[in-house]
Amino acid sequence: MTKFIAYFRVSTERQGKSGLGLAAQHRKISEFVAGTGTLIAEFCDIQSGKDDSRTELQRAIQLAKRENAKIVIARLDRFSRRVSFIASILEQGIGLVCAEMPNATDFQLHIFAALAQEERRLISERTKAALAEAKRRGKILGSNGRNLAAKNRKAADEFASQLRAKLDADAVRRSYSEIARHLNDAGVTTATGRKFYPQTVKNYLTRSFIGPGD
Repeated sequence: MTKFIAYFRVSTERQGKSGLGLAAQHRKISEFVAGTGTLIAEFCDIQSGKDDSRTELQRAIQLAKRENAKIVIARLDRFSRRVSFIASILEQGIGLVCAEMPNATDFQLHIFAALAQEERRLISERTKAALAEAKRRGKILGSNGRNLAAKNRKAADEFASQLRAKLDADAVRRSYSEIARHLNDAGVTTATGRKFYPQTVKNYLTRSFIGPGD
């Protein structure tokens, strides 16, 4: 049976420690190898896909050459974001298999990589254009944001004052939980029409500078 060497890549150390992204790669490769060959080793790099100088990948390549094994990856984008890098690996005579599309030829891998690279370039250009437009309109957007924030603060202050008027001296000495229960039982709702919770009461009463028993 064909010998395989699994290669995994995650972008950050946090992903590597938590298994975020890594578990899915393991699952894809395990499912593929189970019916086609034997997995003899696993290697994992914690690096950006833009960085092609990977220690663990080089170890995987050397072992693949010694054992006449193929390197299996879960997805092409987990391997590299550059067509030239993928081409350089294939040119070394290393068998590269993508578990997500196991029947793809070397030529097809080149095509898929080229399409993915071009799509990333277009996304980058669209993102830069959107950020430039947002920056150009920054003064207007910032002014609108400040006006809206001021309006919201004023509405919240007014509602807090109205809420204070609904509570007698005895009520405001109760705990936040008791006040919330009292308001809900009385059919009073928040400024957005929702039920009161202890934290909601605390937020409104703090705004009115009133402190209950707890």
